[in-house]
Amino acid sequence: MQHLDVDLAISPDEWLKLYQGIARDVHATSRDGRSVRFPARILSRFYLRDGVRGSFRIFFDDAGKFHSVQRLS
Repeated sequence: MQHLDVDLAISPDEWLKLYQGIARDVHATSRDGRSVRFPARILSRFYLRDGVRGSFRIFFDDAGKFHSVQRLS
């Protein structure tokens, strides 16, 4: 299983756009410098009143298909 780590700071206003479907994907840069895009829905359980903030590890298979996500901090 492969993974990448990302540090995110998604404000409540930005999250609302994702939730409403205006935007569907999160674009970020992983800690190792790769540009990544993934569905916002994988972060839903991490949404708090101040948005989605913290470091996350995203696991995916060899074909690049999402497997799971966990909060690092």
